[in-house]
Amino acid sequence: MKIGILTLPLHTNYGGILQAYALQTVLERMGHEVVVFDKPYLISRLSLKNIIVFFKHLIKKTLGIKSSFINSKKHNKRENAKRRYTNVFIQKYIKRRLINNYYQIKPYDYNAIVVGSDQIWRRRFMPCQDVRIAFLDFTRGWNIKRIAYAASFGIDYWDFTEKGTNIIKESISLFDAVSVREDSGVSLCKQYLGYNNAIQVLDPTLLLERKDYESLIENSDNTYKPKEQLMLYVLDYNDKKKQFVSQVSNKLNLKPFETNSKYEVKGASLDEIVQPPVEQWLRSFRDSSYVITDSFHACVFSILFHKPFIVIGNKSRGLARFQSLLSLFELEDRMLIDTYDVSLCNKDIKWEKVDSKLDKLRTDSKSFLEKSLKS
Repeated sequence: MKIGILTLPLHTNYGGILQAYALQTVLERMGHEVVVFDKPYLISRLSLKNIIVFFKHLIKKTLGIKSSFINSKKHNKRENAKRRYTNVFIQKYIKRRLINNYYQIKPYDYNAIVVGSDQIWRRRFMPCQDVRIAFLDFTRGWNIKRIAYAASFGIDYWDFTEKGTNIIKESISLFDAVSVREDSGVSLCKQYLGYNNAIQVLDPTLLLERKDYESLIENSDNTYKPKEQLMLYVLDYNDKKKQFVSQVSNKLNLKPFETNSKYEVKGASLDEIVQPPVEQWLRSFRDSSYVITDSFHACVFSILFHKPFIVIGNKSRGLARFQSLLSLFELEDRMLIDTYDVSLCNKDIKWEKVDSKLDKLRTDSKSFLEKSLKS
């Protein structure tokens, strides 16, 4: 069967890249021919936002006020630097179809389109900011299978307009099968879309085993063993988090290290801006002794590599994603939200229990895909 995967643009997000790779790999192992739809990233583009920023820069310059405006040539250089290694991984491992306009896809191109995973159904992230794309409304009238696999709303409240909701209601009724990543997604489908058949499944990255990711590490000649043992993958750093990291570091007697781009750090050099290779990110989990993160997929890979971890709850990015994931393995106590209690470091994780749950969830999730594509 020819299958197209509709997910978020790949870009430089480790979790986004690896979930696309994992879903593609699982479907290929089932015997299907698979491509991932990817929207090219336009580094320098004319937009209302960019025009406004540019004119604000001109006004400040005229008034003699310093401006943080970055010209497009410098911006492009920074973007190209950041993507240096993630682009290599994407080109090597992910079979893509680059699409500028999803309406270019023809009814006879594919036998099935799978939507997911990641926050493909979160309004602020969905392709083209268009519910008609994310919910396959553009395939109306086509003789294909439409399947949602581990699609995520990202949050546990309804974020769509009345008009958007009506479009989604009509579109989701066309799906042959719908699965979501969070338990809250099941509730949202029932409450706001009147869709009662959605089920919860695993994020695609959890469908593969640790050995699959070990293979990626071993097949790369661009990784190294970190000297330190406390892995930090914190997307939204602040003074409170820095203080907590320092406390954990002292308590565990482990030195912290980061595997991430310093793109957002003012004054960072081009070398510091480069996003480390995907394989290096994976190796950082494998070779570390402990993980502190506020990232969903960093939680996933801590679990896969059996690394004790602490999740710093990130309200702005959505807590429902973390709560749902952790509850699957009875690890809800690994997340700290308002109070950062360093004593959590001393609490062990019963990995045999986690693995037992993961094995069953993995079997059930793969079964959903197989049955949905056959029925």
